[in-house]
Amino acid sequence: MSYEIVGITVLWTFLFGYLIVASIDFGAGFFSYYSVITGHNNRIHHIIQRYLSPVWEVTNVFLIFFVVGLVGFFPVSAYFYGTALLVPGSLATVLLGLRGAYYAYNTYGSSKEDNKLYMAIYGATGLLIPAALSTVLAISEGGIIREEGGHVILDWAEFFASPYSWSVIVLAIVSVLYISAMFLTYYSKQAGDRIAFEILRGYALMWSAPTIIASVLAFFQLNRHNSEHFQNMLNIAWMFVASFVCFLLAIYFVWRRRHLGWSFLLVMLQFGFAWYGYGRSHLPYILFKQVSIYDGFTNETMAVALIVAFIAGLFILIPSLVLLMRLFLFDAKYIRGGSPKKG
Repeated sequence: MSYEIVGITVLWTFLFGYLIVASIDFGAGFFSYYSVITGHNNRIHHIIQRYLSPVWEVTNVFLIFFVVGLVGFFPVSAYFYGTALLVPGSLATVLLGLRGAYYAYNTYGSSKEDNKLYMAIYGATGLLIPAALSTVLAISEGGIIREEGGHVILDWAEFFASPYSWSVIVLAIVSVLYISAMFLTYYSKQAGDRIAFEILRGYALMWSAPTIIASVLAFFQLNRHNSEHFQNMLNIAWMFVASFVCFLLAIYFVWRRRHLGWSFLLVMLQFGFAWYGYGRSHLPYILFKQVSIYDGFTNETMAVALIVAFIAGLFILIPSLVLLMRLFLFDAKYIRGGSPKKG
């Protein structure tokens, strides 16, 4: 396996980690606000806050690794995507800052009464951030970025006129809500909170159908936008069939209120098959027909150093998250509203 393939696989894995962890975080933020305007605040808000409190500060580590790695492994990608991501990247950064401000206010503020304006901003960022970041996937399919006179130009008119761009944005939003609802359903069950469980279970079932519909819509819009990539996906159709089977099993378990831990594991497999299937079919391009993983790849010495560093980062980051979950999220006392065990 070439260094280029290993490098892009490691980066894609970090991005998948961010997809799962950030989706839970962003969706939880939206549901937290939604519970306020629907009158469920006193029923599920405490469950959501118990999840968010120890986790929010580590969510973006995966994204930072990916961005640094993309520039390190594929320096030429920064030339094209630096311009393309200026607007959505800046927007996402501002929105992440607003979320951080809310966390600080909610955790350290002198007033413990939730301000509805802060909650509204917090809930909105949970949908706007994935929408902004998902524009990269649409842009990567080509036809939107061009180089003229030594300058990279992003055609925003073409981007907003493309049905595929909007299908990707919609898919990103509904997927965030679906992943988050499925996890919070499992988490509330572990907490023994029956009322919160039933509400969150309803959210999970409610957002399951839109997720599949949005996935199918994006799939066929890709055929119109980039038929070559679409054909590549058909060549590995088994990965997307496996993803759909995992989806059906996950929803079945939630519907029957059984094996909810396995249900969320199936959700991760559902998106894992789809994510790696999409990435594999996109190869060898980072930006379709313009930048491939073999164009301007870093030198061999740097590649080896980056691969070792990033794999070591995974071996540190994943056990750290597991330890965080054991000490806080799934601690028998903490999950029911008390302080985590010591020692």
